[in-house]
Amino acid sequence: MRASISLLAAALFLASTNGSDAASRLSPKEIQAEFFNGVPFTSLTPSNTKFTMVFKADGKVTRKPQEKTGAGGEGSWKLSKDGFCTTWKGSKENCFTLVTAGEKKWSVMKGKASVGTWSK
Repeated sequence: MRASISLLAAALFLASTNGSDAASRLSPKEIQAEFFNGVPFTSLTPSNTKFTMVFKADGKVTRKPQEKTGAGGEGSWKLSKDGFCTTWKGSKENCFTLVTAGEKKWSVMKGKASVGTWSK
């Protein structure tokens, strides 16, 4: 009896943690509606460099540094199964997911690592 209660508790814990991760992660369609609409937003790198990002509906993306540090760039984007992918000129494709990180804030995730924060 104790073993079955322990197994049930473990199953409920795993279901709740997996569910909360999935609930806070934006779907590709949500990412497109929220960000890939031509409206500028702010991207912050882990080293605190701020960029203005614009993802246009035609699949093009630009980034402009908001300060003297950081390099601007142009590239392309596409939706993926779990999120989105970008390809910057002169670089290979990288794919990401977006996870809610507060009010009007999202963490850009590459696997389990946060590689930036988007805000509006």
